[in-house]
Amino acid sequence: MPCSVEDKTGLCGSRYSVMIPELQESVIFSEDSRHYNEKQTRRQRKSSADIISTVEFNNTGELLATGDKGGRVVIFQREQENKNQPHRRGEYNVYSTFQSHEPEFDYLKSLEIEEKINKIRWLPQQNAAYFLLSTNDKTVKLWKVSERDKRPEGYNLKDEEGRIRDPCTITSLRVPVLRPMDLMVEATPRRVFSNAHTYHINSISVNSDYETYMSADDLRINLWNLEITNRSFNIVDIKPTNMEELTEVITAAEFHPHNCNTFVYSSSKGTIRLCDMRSSALCDKHSKLFEEPEDPSNRSFFSEIISSISDVKFNHSGRYIMTRDYLTVKVWDLNMENRPIETYQVHDYLRSKLCSLYENDCIFDKFECVWNGSDSVIMTGSYNNFFRMFDRNTKRDVTLEASRENSKPRAILKPRKVCVGGKRRKDEISVDSLDFSKKILHTAWHPSENIIAVAATNNLYIFQDKVN
Repeated sequence: MPCSVEDKTGLCGSRYSVMIPELQESVIFSEDSRHYNEKQTRRQRKSSADIISTVEFNNTGELLATGDKGGRVVIFQREQENKNQPHRRGEYNVYSTFQSHEPEFDYLKSLEIEEKINKIRWLPQQNAAYFLLSTNDKTVKLWKVSERDKRPEGYNLKDEEGRIRDPCTITSLRVPVLRPMDLMVEATPRRVFSNAHTYHINSISVNSDYETYMSADDLRINLWNLEITNRSFNIVDIKPTNMEELTEVITAAEFHPHNCNTFVYSSSKGTIRLCDMRSSALCDKHSKLFEEPEDPSNRSFFSEIISSISDVKFNHSGRYIMTRDYLTVKVWDLNMENRPIETYQVHDYLRSKLCSLYENDCIFDKFECVWNGSDSVIMTGSYNNFFRMFDRNTKRDVTLEASRENSKPRAILKPRKVCVGGKRRKDEISVDSLDFSKKILHTAWHPSENIIAVAATNNLYIFQDKVN
């Protein structure tokens, strides 16, 4: 399939697949999506630089941005709906590709700074251009993505190739004009926010006032103005005077979707703190602490590790918080701090495998979670390229697989089941057969439609609801 712009990354694939997020019984998802994969994947050679590290829809869902470990950002644009080809209504084509971050070296600490894109966050569109924030471990950048389909011609002091003309050869005055040209999408850095984080940045979140954003690392959270790059305000600092007394680190942070003074951050101890910036400039004292008492019967060597929260998200109304730890997704009511109102088991069958998962470091994987547009369905990733969806109303759940082998044009994505022990049915997979190198850590849901993006190592799958 042709790409909308020159495809310098090899990301324009040729497969389609699908999904229907209404959690019906057997036919939950149908395929009508585009599957993007790197050229190296086709040759069965995976490069770590091509592994997708973040996925994010913009506020309208017309654009989808991905970042990878090589510091690149690839933006996909949704095709206009064609009545003659309704099955192509959810297609996304490559819109722009640019290098966001380069590898650096901290000479004071003798540390390499990876170019990997940790997070991407879109700003609401105010004009014809698009703006997004991207960050690696140390530096946040504000990018402007704009289109250009005209170029100026007829300068007096420059020739058509841009070289300065000899003033003696100029005999007449010309009025420059704009000439049509092939569409060009340009990405230009507008701001660079650096030198504010000692530790690795794990989260960025745009405030609802659209003038400020925050960046969080392991021990501190900073508040920035989008117009000011040389100064930020430290709003959370959990670094102890003696680092030997350190008991937890910040794992994720997000602003409230409507109240610009409110934000939450999660920790490696499984706690969520709600903070109000109106109470004090430094929010070391939280307004609310959300923590579930540990069940003594489930206490083990791995309890503290698997309770670490890897992602935290407000729902669209701001009334509820969703968190993801290693084995579960939990939904919290802001008015109830002592326990979650909903708990969903993502892959509880791995509880018996925690020892081997610890040995191969998989137990430290950081899975993300997302709401659908109406907050009625939750999605998160798992191993073996599985991803899970939970319907909050019907309490039904489904396991689906993002796989090149199982993807056929407009085919049905059949639910997958994992067998823990005993006899295994034909359509089931044994827990011992799961491939832990294939994992879905990053997912995104279209803000208003049933379209999802799933990143499986260096493959991007886009699923949409069934076309009748």
